[in-house]
Amino acid sequence: MAIQPQLTDARNMTDQHSSPISWFRNTAPYINRHRGSTFVIVIPGAVQESAALPRLLHDVALLRSLGVRLVLVFGSRPQIDKRLQDHGVKSTLHREQRITDSESLPHVLQVIGAQRIELEALLSLGLPNSPMQGAKLRAVSGNFVMAQPLGVVDGIDHHLTGRVRRIDSEGIDSLLDGGNLVLLSSLGYSPTGEAFNLSLADVAISTARDLKADKLIILGRSAGVHDSDGLLIKQYAVDQQAAVAPTDSEEARLLRMACAACHAGVPRSHIVSFEDPDAFLSELFTTDGSGTLVTSRPYEQSRWASIADVGGVLELIAPLEEAGVLLKRSRELLEAEIGRFRILERDGRTIACAALYPFPEQQSAELACIVSHPDYRGEQRATRLLQELEQEARTQGLTEVFVLTTQTAHWFLEQGFAKSSLDTLPPSRQALYNLQRNSKVFSKTLTQRS
Repeated sequence: MAIQPQLTDARNMTDQHSSPISWFRNTAPYINRHRGSTFVIVIPGAVQESAALPRLLHDVALLRSLGVRLVLVFGSRPQIDKRLQDHGVKSTLHREQRITDSESLPHVLQVIGAQRIELEALLSLGLPNSPMQGAKLRAVSGNFVMAQPLGVVDGIDHHLTGRVRRIDSEGIDSLLDGGNLVLLSSLGYSPTGEAFNLSLADVAISTARDLKADKLIILGRSAGVHDSDGLLIKQYAVDQQAAVAPTDSEEARLLRMACAACHAGVPRSHIVSFEDPDAFLSELFTTDGSGTLVTSRPYEQSRWASIADVGGVLELIAPLEEAGVLLKRSRELLEAEIGRFRILERDGRTIACAALYPFPEQQSAELACIVSHPDYRGEQRATRLLQELEQEARTQGLTEVFVLTTQTAHWFLEQGFAKSSLDTLPPSRQALYNLQRNSKVFSKTLTQRS
């Protein structure tokens, strides 16, 4: 069996994505996956102050047309700051939350009311030759957030600042099932008829949790979250301790919100730029996205393949079979052998595979069909699978692994393999050797790891 960890795909992947039609075809898995899903989208006040708002709402309309259930939670901090300043009303923050008293609350209510009207008006657009033509969005808002006073924190009375007590998830679900888009603000209401100013993060996380949302999408100014070296963090697991600089930045604040949502049970949170016109849709409809994905489990996983993975493995190896690098396998053969394959899966897509064929009587095993997707080469994925299969061979009590390859001898030498000969192979494997391919044999003695 020929082995190929890093070869250029016979098909030009760049050409596949070069035209709008090709790109649209490649979004099909995401369209199918997102249909019927529930997304909670956090729109900070800075978004509503920017020229990006109409474009973002056009993208929201597109998502709704694709069958996504949408809740928009909008913030108001810069708008409230400006209004209070204009009217000479003092306002302070404690632990990033505004202390709202009886003097400032009427201004808060007026600001949020004006924002809601603006959003509803923009979502009602339906002019010909515009992205909203034919959208017919019905935006609904209401008293879906039940609140209670935050009380005294660190000795400071927060007056009419509150926290979420309960989300009317049944009411919101009913509206979403009816094709409506739901708008929520940072206001909550109590059974005694009071209104409370709440944290945007509290409302967004509580809503996503209680609706069992599939995603929480948080819009920010930058492309996502960057590490201390200024590099974009594409994926962040909630138990990760990556350094984010600076820790008091907007990025760090959004990351805390995203992690809190995942801890609350939301599978995925996304931090996306609202200033980049393509970032929002790119994050949702491409494999690598554009921002930072925060998950409670790794985005890229290694696991043993099952019968459901046959199609993904076939897609990986088909170009190399056509190029003569790998021996052709029928679907029937692959289905029979799929349990021997280990795969790397990224966002539901198989991006690398490798197989292990044990020969227990000779205490050896063949490593075969090591393939990485052309878009994901050069990042040690083949090495990772190789090491995992070597460890599996050790677990089975085997002492040696071998490979047969026509074009990747140097790569295996770099992995600690040494050139061997045909007569060192197990007899049953020698009988299957294809003389026309003239594959070279390499072997490696497995040392036991502690």
